[in-house]
Amino acid sequence: MIYGIALILLSLLAVPSLILSKRPDAKDVLAKIAPYQGWIGVVFCFWGLWGIIAAVVNFGLLTSAPIWWITWLASSVVQAILGFMLGYNLINKYVLSNSEEGAKKGEELLAKLAPMQGKVGLVGLCLGVWTIIASLLFKG
Repeated sequence: MIYGIALILLSLLAVPSLILSKRPDAKDVLAKIAPYQGWIGVVFCFWGLWGIIAAVVNFGLLTSAPIWWITWLASSVVQAILGFMLGYNLINKYVLSNSEEGAKKGEELLAKLAPMQGKVGLVGLCLGVWTIIASLLFKG
């Protein structure tokens, strides 16, 4: 359930235009969060990567709880992608800047992902809601 809630919050940060179209008064809140967006993205990127690793390590759940395992893996992948997109500037500054090749590959990956940020954010919202539902139905 925590993955679902976190994914919903992260997705809302990734699609601010969606929030502003529904609630114009949210602009002040988004402006206050903006300076921390990079750090939030970095934390969620690593949390998503950890979720991917944990899902792969627990591959045996695929036979006993396939819907839950697939949901777990999918939500972790989306969380890692959104976290990378939101935290790219900090990831580049502290991790990728040590390697010229790593920085170049990071920029190429971001260039491919950036146009899809809104769509991935919407997928993240839907997947976050589904993760909460699936955790109540299948994991419980």
